[in-house]
Amino acid sequence: MNYAPSTKVSVIIEYFKTSQNFKRLRQVLIQYNLLLIFLLFICIGSFVSPQFLTQGNISNLLQQSSLVGIASVGMTFVILTGNIDLSVGSVAAFSGMSVAILISQGMNIWLAVLVSLIAGVIAGSALGGLSAYLLVPSFMTTLAGLVGIRGITYLLSDGTPVSGIPQELSYFGSGRIAGVPIVGIIFIVVSIVCSLLLKYTVFGEHVYATGSNSEASRLSGVNTKRVVTITFALCGGLAALSGILLTARLTIGQPTASDGLELDAIAAVVLGGTSLFGGRGSIFGTVIAVFMLAVIRNIFNLIGLGSFYQMVITGVVLIIALVINRLVDNRGGQS
Repeated sequence: MNYAPSTKVSVIIEYFKTSQNFKRLRQVLIQYNLLLIFLLFICIGSFVSPQFLTQGNISNLLQQSSLVGIASVGMTFVILTGNIDLSVGSVAAFSGMSVAILISQGMNIWLAVLVSLIAGVIAGSALGGLSAYLLVPSFMTTLAGLVGIRGITYLLSDGTPVSGIPQELSYFGSGRIAGVPIVGIIFIVVSIVCSLLLKYTVFGEHVYATGSNSEASRLSGVNTKRVVTITFALCGGLAALSGILLTARLTIGQPTASDGLELDAIAAVVLGGTSLFGGRGSIFGTVIAVFMLAVIRNIFNLIGLGSFYQMVITGVVLIIALVINRLVDNRGGQS
């Protein structure tokens, strides 16, 4: 039997709609839609510039995205509980300045790093504890932290940079192993460890449960207040690590460092599929989103697009990617 071209197309489409292979393909598209969008941008980058897939550019991409990525991993824990942390940029700056000042005062390098990391954990715990135990919205407590901790950072050095970062520490910020940036390796290790923590531990189950239904989790015996406080502590510690690595890379402590880091981290987490209402998301999605944002900016730089145009187009691309992501998720929920 002969069919008209339009009829043949409709027959083929109908075949795939009813076939088991199409159902499997649809599930793959639903589960990995963000990864597919990311791969699409990689194809676009390789098309618009021959420099995009070179080893040097890929290495730079990893280095540029790692500091935001580390902070974004910590932010994922907080948002999974249905909260938000606006203080990560200030905590990163505070810890970066702290390590520079402590080293300049003669403290042992690694002891200074440890103290600065603990300071970040304490800051996160304090803000998270205020939100969890006093029932103050995390938006308000961390907004206060954003302003207050940044102010303390300026007071530490009278608003001036602090130099004198030794080579042993700066190596972790700008050094490479077999051509791979050390900060990139740290980012990958942090992502893997935190992903395993979420997937295969009781704490991870409690994080998801708290975000899904805090009251039901509490009645089931989960100490939701402690869970929230720990996630903020973890977020503060990873923000501190990001700030310390930035100081190591710049070889100078800057009180203005990491300004806007919290916005980049929130954008990556939400773009990665984590619900702002909590209970749904993954470290894997956050990592892919971090790389995708870095790829978009890198493409713009390679084609010589002005910074103002980059801001506008990046915003539009983010909205489109989010809409596609949500539409595919909704289709998956209806199937």
